[in-house]
Amino acid sequence: MTATEPAPVRGRRRYWQLGITLAVAVAACALLAAHRDTLNTGADRLAAADREWLLAAGLAALATWVCAAVVQQGAVAERLPPGRLVATQFAASAANHLLPAGTGATAVNLRFLTRCGLSTTRSATALAVKAAAGGIVRLLLGIALLLTSPGTLRLTARVPHLLVLLPVAGCVVAALAALALNRRLRAWVRPAAGKVLADVREVHRRGARACALWGGSLAFALLHATVIVAVVHALDLPLSEGRVVMAYLVASGVAALLPTPGGLGSLDAALALSLTAAGAPSAAAVSVVFGYRLLTAWLPMAPGLLVLAVLARRSAV
Repeated sequence: MTATEPAPVRGRRRYWQLGITLAVAVAACALLAAHRDTLNTGADRLAAADREWLLAAGLAALATWVCAAVVQQGAVAERLPPGRLVATQFAASAANHLLPAGTGATAVNLRFLTRCGLSTTRSATALAVKAAAGGIVRLLLGIALLLTSPGTLRLTARVPHLLVLLPVAGCVVAALAALALNRRLRAWVRPAAGKVLADVREVHRRGARACALWGGSLAFALLHATVIVAVVHALDLPLSEGRVVMAYLVASGVAALLPTPGGLGSLDAALALSLTAAGAPSAAAVSVVFGYRLLTAWLPMAPGLLVLAVLARRSAV
C-alpha cells in the first residue's frame, strides 16, 4: 500500500484484510472449541515439563531478536544504532501480533529506518531484502534437511504442501502476466527495480553486511526451530531434531500465506498438524505449540509493547 493510493482503495484493502483476518480467527476458534479436551491435556503436559529444557527454549527465544537485528543491519549499507535496533526488533515482534500479515513489524521497522535517515523507498527495499533472505534461507534449509535426513521426506509426504505451492505459483504467474500486459506498470517497475538492485548490490559488496544478512537469517530460522526442539525435549517426546525442524519449516511456510496477526491461529494449527505428522500424539503436539507460543509471543507481548511506547516517545520509531 502506497501513500498515493486513493482513500477508497485503501479503505477497501483494509476491509479485505480485516475480513480475511476475522475469518481465519473464527476458524481457529472453532477448531480450538472442537478440540477442547486435547487442549486441556496439552496444557497439563506443559505444566509438568522439564524446567531446564524450557529455560533453554527461553534463551533461544531471546536470541531470535538479536538475530533479527543482525539481519536488519545486514540489509542496509548504513550503520544503524545497535541498541535501538535490537529494541526495535523486540517491539516490532510485539506489534506484529496485533496487526495482520506482518504489517505491525513492517510498520515499526519502516518507521525506525526512516528515523535513521533512510528514504522511505530505501527502507522498504531493506525490509523486502530481509524478508526475501529469510524465505530463501528457509527454503534451502528445508532442501538440505530432505537431502541429509531421509526421515523428513516421509513427513513432507504426509503434509499437503502442494496445496500451499499452487496458490503461490498462481500469484507469481498472475503478477508476471499483469506486468507483461500493462505498459504503464512496466514503465514504473523498471526504474524501481533498478534502484532495488543497486541497493542489493551495495549491501553484497560489503562482506560484513552480506554475512550479517544471510548468516543472521539462517541463525534466526534455526533459533526458532531450536525453541521448538527444546520444548519437545522438555516434554520428553521421541522425535528427532530433523523432523521437528522440518515440521517448523513446513508450518511457517503455510502460515505465511494466511494473514493473521503474528501467525496466531494459522501457525498454531499448521505447527500442530506438522508435529502430529512427524509422529507426536495430538495432545503432545498441542503442548509443544503452547510452549513455543508462550516463549515467543505471549510472555514478550507486554514488555514488547512497553518498549514500543518508549521508542515512540523518544521519536526512535
